[in-house]
Amino acid sequence: MHMLLSSFFFAEFPLYACAVTIQIRKFRENAMFTKIWHLLIGSPLPTQDAGHKRLSNWQALAAFSPDALSSIAYANQEIFLSLVVAGSAGLSYSTGIGASITLLLAIVALSYYQTIHAYPSGGGSYVVARENLGKLPGLVTGAALTMGYLLTAAVSLTAGVDAIASAFPVLWGHRVAVALAILVIITIANLRGLQEMSVTVGVPVYLFLGTYLLMLAYGLVRLMMEGAGSLAAVAPLPQTEVTLSLLMRTFAAGCTALTGIEAISNGVPTFRKPEMKNAGHTLAWMAVLMGLLFIGSIGLTQFLAVVPGEQETILSALARRILGSGFAYYVIQINTLLILSVAANTSFSGFPQLATILARDGYLPRQLTSLGDRLVYSNGILLLAAGTAVMIVLFQGDSHALIPLFAVGVFMAFTLSQTGMVLHWRREKGKGWQGKALINLAGAATTFVALIIIGVSKFLEGAWIVLVWVPLLVGMFQRIRAHYDEVAAELSMRGLPPSLRPMPAPRIVIPISGVHRALVGAVNYARSISQDITALYIEFEPGRGEEVRKKWAQWWPDIPLAIMPSPYRSLVGPLLDYLDKEDEARNDGQLATVILPEFIPTQWWQSLLHNQTALLLKFAILYHRRLHNLERVIIEVPFHLRR
Repeated sequence: MHMLLSSFFFAEFPLYACAVTIQIRKFRENAMFTKIWHLLIGSPLPTQDAGHKRLSNWQALAAFSPDALSSIAYANQEIFLSLVVAGSAGLSYSTGIGASITLLLAIVALSYYQTIHAYPSGGGSYVVARENLGKLPGLVTGAALTMGYLLTAAVSLTAGVDAIASAFPVLWGHRVAVALAILVIITIANLRGLQEMSVTVGVPVYLFLGTYLLMLAYGLVRLMMEGAGSLAAVAPLPQTEVTLSLLMRTFAAGCTALTGIEAISNGVPTFRKPEMKNAGHTLAWMAVLMGLLFIGSIGLTQFLAVVPGEQETILSALARRILGSGFAYYVIQINTLLILSVAANTSFSGFPQLATILARDGYLPRQLTSLGDRLVYSNGILLLAAGTAVMIVLFQGDSHALIPLFAVGVFMAFTLSQTGMVLHWRREKGKGWQGKALINLAGAATTFVALIIIGVSKFLEGAWIVLVWVPLLVGMFQRIRAHYDEVAAELSMRGLPPSLRPMPAPRIVIPISGVHRALVGAVNYARSISQDITALYIEFEPGRGEEVRKKWAQWWPDIPLAIMPSPYRSLVGPLLDYLDKEDEARNDGQLATVILPEFIPTQWWQSLLHNQTALLLKFAILYHRRLHNLERVIIEVPFHLRR
């Protein structure tokens, strides 16, 4: 019995899955669904409008910068969690570590500024690594970026929920549900298109910038008036001493503040003309704002002696220390939730572009190159949304557990990209190439050192997962490319000799479920192309076949009816066995042509009430092994119901 169930699952379950997929596609094409879909994402836009759906600088800053700007939420939190174990002595290193990360930020930003001008077609790190280092380093970079985008979206959403849960503790037990709900909203907004998304995220981005910069300025005024606080008075007792290893782990954790800085270089084609100039200016503004927010919040946290309580983030504690627990504090926390929620938009802006380039190179499914109704790469957006949802559920909405994973992939891509840029300038040897190469060399060296520190210090905390998944993704990319190459070779007309032998008259097999009106058109069509016709009935219940034979003889006495018993009530197996035996017995240099009668209901939901037998048989025959390297023709003859 176990073997029978297993054989059914592996042999026939995929066929039912295919049938379900077809029904979903039919549902998608239904008029009612189309109205709902267009209500959610907007009416379709003509392809010629693609050039007009470009972003201005302020729209692009809103679309590409949320991840980079909001990274202070989780980067500051990770720095605090790493140092607090050493008590006040450990926390006193916060500003120094923040300054070193800010310097690294400046180097990486300058490096990517050069990437924008060298590769205005977009693609960012992947294109740079592929063209300068070769295919394999390019694929490693693409895999690292893919993991980075996925984890960035998951971390941003879960950190945003942590921020609002600090103000409303009742939400701590519902973090996964809240994160998934926000993910759905962000996905729909992205499916509506670039301009609509930039407007949607523009409000929280500029609210966040305005409120946080004002809060930091007010905090600086209070610091100057009240003086610095005492960390020794508020910090918990140290559990360990300050060591080089501790500082390295803290630096590694804080480097998550740099995530998202490469997004603009990936999306240069989405800017208005002149694309390079506008993208470069936007990157510069984003880097300046990132530095101000990061070093400002880190410095105030240390010098105002801010230590959060239980179930509270470090930024929540800083806002409470500066603004109190009144209305202004809740405004800050809500804005933090909003910016972290739309921070996932950096991934939704960058990943579809990257996936499209990988797909055009043949390393991802070609469906990812197709523009959707709103002139965005809808398949890439939906794929990222599904992957992000899986990560949120798997890690139970815990941003601290996700953090160690995504910094490794990001800095791996940084290092390979900057190394590629050094080789690019060396090969081009244009005006001032030595200085440009030196800048990118500094970027490659510093990001490589950061990568080693992150990989070593965070290995046991989850970095090993990325080091395993990146090679697996590279292997998947190569297998997909190999498949496309094999298909192209088989479809090539080169070396194909002309065939002068005429096709023989086909042998026809018509599978039937009974005698009904839908068979009339199928039988008539079969008679129009052949005189060698056989009907086939799969008998589930003993004796039922003879009843069908009598009815069949009343309508088509000149066409033989074969009956195949199926004691295990399988439809596919007996049909395939019959076809194989008949082909072997006839041995006439062809496989029998199968004509499938199919009735079509008038409403989409009525299809769900029927077995979809024709679809099941079609998929079973299509993917059944071929005999003597011959192809079997399948013909569907529809019969449309009137109501």
